[in-house]
This record gives sequence, structure tokens and C-alpha cells, in this order.
Amino acid sequence: MRLLFLGDVMGRAGRKAVAERLKGLREAWGLDFVVVNGENASNGMGLSGEHAKGLLEAGADVLTLGDHAFDQKDMLQFIGSESRILRPINFAKGAPGVGARVFQDTRGRKVLVAQVLGQVFMKRAYDDPFGMIDAVLKKHILGGAVQAAIVDVHCEATSEKMAMGQFCDGRASLVVGTHTHVPTGDAQIMPKGTAYLTDAGMCGDYHSVIGMEKAEPMRRFVTGMNKSRFTPATGEATLSGVYVETDDKTGHATKVRMIRVGGRLEQAEP
Repeated sequence: MRLLFLGDVMGRAGRKAVAERLKGLREAWGLDFVVVNGENASNGMGLSGEHAKGLLEAGADVLTLGDHAFDQKDMLQFIGSESRILRPINFAKGAPGVGARVFQDTRGRKVLVAQVLGQVFMKRAYDDPFGMIDAVLKKHILGGAVQAAIVDVHCEATSEKMAMGQFCDGRASLVVGTHTHVPTGDAQIMPKGTAYLTDAGMCGDYHSVIGMEKAEPMRRFVTGMNKSRFTPATGEATLSGVYVETDDKTGHATKVRMIRVGGRLEQAEP
């Protein structure tokens, strides 16, 4: 199976890049299943129903969210009517939507997608991410109940993401970090067969400060004072993420490559 995961879509520039490039990538690379983190697609803060529809129409099979899951208030209702959107499994008790679900790829093979929030350096305390993802993976056995499993680890600390990768090794096809908007260079296949990348980066304008127009963040760092709100950068965006090929029998990864398409971080095909 050929899988693509794209990191946090950042504002209008990120949405535009996904809309213009994803369908072409699906065809050129023969992709079977695509997951896109839409956490910051709506003005850098959450995901609206309208923008979710646009990303799905652009070629995403599933959208994941994050700690800003419900910053756009219409998502509180929209997520209940759209099964292809997942919020973190440990977001909050009683939160609408679900954090894990089994989907089908282009050939009917079953793909588990799950998202979990980390605890280290996050703004609020979330339920135990390891216990919750463990329960999901025990229910959906890789190579048995599902032919592939993708875990989006949305958190701040690289150490926590790495620990989650080790924890899931052999039980997931891919464990990939999101949230920091900074792509890492450690794509690998772990000893028991799980593809891993600490952070997928963002789909956004990298001539910025993690996707925001640079003037206001720089002012705050330099002076310690606020003048205006953060606004997403609007230059040409780079699609940033990870490409994985898996063995249909075991669900384990056989190939993993970081992806950088367009903008300032363009690189070769996988």
C-alpha cells in the first residue's frame, strides 16, 4: 500500500497548495490513501467545515485535527456529520467526533487512522496518550483486522513523539508527529517494522515564523510586547510530509521518505 501523510495545513497558502497539487501527486505516485492534518487550515486556528470540504475534495481521504480542534465553532457540529475528520482520542471527555476509525483505501483494504495529543509542554493536561493509543491498537491488529495503521502524534516534545514511535513499533505502519510546523530529518523504519518521522512539518509558507507572517512574532521575541494578532503567511507554500510503502500481509513499512513539494523546500520525488 502506498500512503501519504501531509503535515499541518497552514492558512490559505497551505489550502491552496493542497488544492493545486494533491490530486496530481495521487496520480503520479499511485497513492492508495492520504491523510492530511488540517489543524491550522482556517486562518491558522482550527478547521472550519467549509475548509474541511475543500481539503477532502482536493484528495484527502482523512483529515486529522489537534489541540485547536474546535477553535472554529462550526466544527463542533460538522465533525458529527463527516466521518472522515478525526479529533484526538484524548481531547476531552464528551468531545464530539472520534479519535480513531477504520477506513478503506482505493482497493478496499482496511486502514486504521488514529490521532493522539501529547502531554509534555502542552497548554492543558490531556488524558494518558499511551494508554489510549494502546487500547486502539490492541483492538485493531495490524496484519489482521487492518492492513495498515497510521498514528498522528500531535504534541510539542520530540522526546514524547519518539517514545510513542517506540511504543507503537510493530503495531502501526506509520507513526508521525505534527504540531510544531518544523519538519524533521529522521525518517526511518523502526526494528519491528513501523515507519517513523518525528514531525511532518507544515503545508504552508516557510518564509515565516512557523507559518505566521514574521513581523509580529519577531516583534514579540525582540521587544516582549504585542502589537497585533498573528496572521498566516501568504507566500508560496511547500507541501511537507511523509510517504510510506507497506507490505499488504504484515502492514509493516518497506519504504519511508520525507516529502517536500513546492515552495522553499522542494525536493525530489519519493
